[in-house]
Amino acid sequence: MKTLVRRHPFPRSSSMPLGSAIQPSVAYASESPDALDAQYEGRASGYTYAREGHPNADLLAARIDWLEGVEGGIVTGSGMAAVTAALLGLLKAGDHLLGGDQLYGRSLRLMNEDLPRLGIATSLADPTDAAAFARAIRPETRAVLIEVVSNPTLRVADLEGIAALCKAHGLILMIDNTFTTPRALRAVDHGADVVIHSVTKLLAGHSDVTLGWVAARDPELQAAIRVFAVTTGMTASPYDCWLAERGLFTFELRYDRAAQTAAHLADVLAAEPGVARVIYPLRPDHPDHNRAAGLLGERGGNMLSFEIAGGRDAANALVRAAPEIAFAPTLGDIGTTLSHPASSSHRGLSPEARAAQGISEGFFRLSVGVEDAELLADDLTRAIRAATGS
Repeated sequence: MKTLVRRHPFPRSSSMPLGSAIQPSVAYASESPDALDAQYEGRASGYTYAREGHPNADLLAARIDWLEGVEGGIVTGSGMAAVTAALLGLLKAGDHLLGGDQLYGRSLRLMNEDLPRLGIATSLADPTDAAAFARAIRPETRAVLIEVVSNPTLRVADLEGIAALCKAHGLILMIDNTFTTPRALRAVDHGADVVIHSVTKLLAGHSDVTLGWVAARDPELQAAIRVFAVTTGMTASPYDCWLAERGLFTFELRYDRAAQTAAHLADVLAAEPGVARVIYPLRPDHPDHNRAAGLLGERGGNMLSFEIAGGRDAANALVRAAPEIAFAPTLGDIGTTLSHPASSSHRGLSPEARAAQGISEGFFRLSVGVEDAELLADDLTRAIRAATGS
């Protein structure tokens, strides 16, 4: 029996669905070679092959574009894919990249080990000190990569000073805005030329997608990033894009609730005898408090870090004493998660390198979710007391 696959469009409707449709198709049929040329040459809109773009990715990108105040952003398969697309799409052998010395662990590895293999020189400087960045600029420096609030020590970059340096020297300022989010700070309003997100985290918010997003203000830079991402297959799953778009509808509500709870927990933990220090950007004892208040206003974010004495034994005891709080190397989930940088995000650094950043075996990072603040406070204080004997 002979068969022929007949393809039909979605049934027409005089009404519109409230939810976005998932479009998993890899390929799209065109009516003629001329029509395909028109798409590739920008004279007609449409899709050809999912690696080059698909409807769910474009819907998600447009929503994040709006939040960040830019146009033309692209969604990638992960946050690190977005970082890589920006760096390798815009840099070439012989260029120099200057980065903050407290970047996300995998970003540090990319700078320290992978980019030099490709002939791109890299160096690191303290992002809280614009003068340190000024001293590190070389004639071949092409770009700067920083996070506004560092992971996991929550130091706040001298964004105004670094942006001024980049403008004066004609450098591309790339800002990973994952921690801060556009709810607290729009990076382009503070001089960013390229903005990067791990959508996996707060924007999507439910630990069920792996996605990134990157956008450049200059259309030529954006085109170069897009071409590299398409060529290297940094394609985002339509299913993940659909879930992330749904998550964005509650992003501001989740962010505000979690940030309010995080500020409360920071004060509660600071009063615990077993806690050596608490790091939260809006606390008066934060080393960058004034800068944080100027940049973030009243939105200190959902992330806080704290340290207990007792080393790895105490760290293990704390995690076991808090089974209600997920011990997981992630952030931005709707539920609170606890992470231990020395055994997760920063395990690739030597003990000396971690110590230089203030990351000990008793150092924890807390990504606060939307649970009841008092329940979280009770769980944490009970676990800390059990681990430290306080």
